[in-house]
Amino acid sequence: MIPPLAQSDDPRRQFAVETVRTLRTEGFEALWAGGCVRDQLLGKTPQDYDVASTATPDDVIRIFGKRRTVAVGASFGVVMVLGPQKSSGQIEVATFRSEGEYLDGRRPSSVRFCRPEEDAHRRDFTINGMFIDPLDGRLIDYVGGREDLALGVVRAIGDPVARFTEDKLRMLRAVRFAATLNFELDSATAEAARQLRRQLNQVSAERIAQELRRMLASPSRDTAFRLLLETGLLPEVLPELFSTDLSSAELSDQTSGLRRELAELHSDRFEPAFALILRSLYASDQRGKPTLKIESVCRRLKLANEETECVCWLIQSLPVLNVIAAQPLHVRKPLLNHPHRDLLLQISTATDLAAGQPATVAEFCRNYLAELGGDDLCPPPLIDGQDLFALQVPQGPAFRDLLTTIRNEQLDEQLTTREAALERLRELVEMR
Repeated sequence: MIPPLAQSDDPRRQFAVETVRTLRTEGFEALWAGGCVRDQLLGKTPQDYDVASTATPDDVIRIFGKRRTVAVGASFGVVMVLGPQKSSGQIEVATFRSEGEYLDGRRPSSVRFCRPEEDAHRRDFTINGMFIDPLDGRLIDYVGGREDLALGVVRAIGDPVARFTEDKLRMLRAVRFAATLNFELDSATAEAARQLRRQLNQVSAERIAQELRRMLASPSRDTAFRLLLETGLLPEVLPELFSTDLSSAELSDQTSGLRRELAELHSDRFEPAFALILRSLYASDQRGKPTLKIESVCRRLKLANEETECVCWLIQSLPVLNVIAAQPLHVRKPLLNHPHRDLLLQISTATDLAAGQPATVAEFCRNYLAELGGDDLCPPPLIDGQDLFALQVPQGPAFRDLLTTIRNEQLDEQLTTREAALERLRELVEMR
């Protein structure tokens, strides 16, 4: 038993309780299900709440009204119920169900509405297969989830091969749960992942990328990386890392060093960790466009353009940052004014600490930034295109080169006034 939860001041939890109460009033059984139960038992605040009920999708839509419901998966018994206000969030209400054969490695070919016990046995892991009655705090556990929570084990419900065959993404979810919860991965569950790892290619790139984001944004990212290696899933997720001619010993050295760096990385974003993992591709392809291989990986995983640009910039900028004290100001200042600067400094700190060295580069940058104001780091340009037009400079490469030259000399603090910049511009134009 857990204490009744109806008195919480969290509007999302209040809405989750009221959803259950409303369904009960209408004569249906309703319970909290899945991750919110796990988090509640671990003493964590759930990020969202799911409700499982004997009510069918048509019942849910009738009870809460069409304006407050979205049939996100009505054919599978799932309806989204919108809260009375924005702060209440939204709740998935799913009919207790058992599932037919999975033909595409993701969705069941059919569903059959059933009782809670049967519903629990079609879920992925024991720690996610429990129910709670939020009105009286009663825990309902048909799969041994509470025991596995106490043991700190991620274990598939029933036959792990069957669970992973139903939905191949569950292999990555097993790794993520084990890493983020600091749990052990059950040996039979891990072995099933190794056995079925090559079937991960049946999962869409978007779903794989979402799991990667969650793993790499977590402080336990180094554990997730280790588990991906141990289960053989990493070569399936990132085959590009294993296409080189590295020997097994060299690969072991490379991955052990990377694990140390991931352990030292302190960030709530996934891009710095992903940049650390992919940066060997940058070092192996300096011909043509240096980030071409990295962009190819990001496109394959269908990352957002902003995410791809961030990862590429971090990888390309790290070698420059490593020698930033020796860089001219027109290189140093734009680098340290970039919106992803703090992420770059996080990577630099992690690589230094992982190598057993003090984070001197990041310290130098932070001291330098503390000495400068915003206008010193990125001062307004002294000239613009209109000044070049006034000197009858046509648009083209020369036009851009002149603007860049004047801007660089301004950042290098060789030009400090507009008059000096215009005089220097006239001199450069005359030299052409």
